[in-house]
Amino acid sequence: MGPSTYTRLIRFLQEELAISAAAIALAVRHSEHDPGPLPMILWQYGLVTLEQLDRIYDWLENA
Repeated sequence: MGPSTYTRLIRFLQEELAISAAAIALAVRHSEHDPGPLPMILWQYGLVTLEQLDRIYDWLENA
């Protein structure tokens, strides 16, 4: 994922799914120590629902 897609993903998470900046920051910190896709980390830590995870992957597919 390129830098502009990453920035747009963060905007999508905040604006469309109402994920807090703190939750996103937590997931980003965890991804530095345990590499994996950001959406999966958000889900593993209970920061997004399965339905939201589906929406994120649908969004990424079309980004």
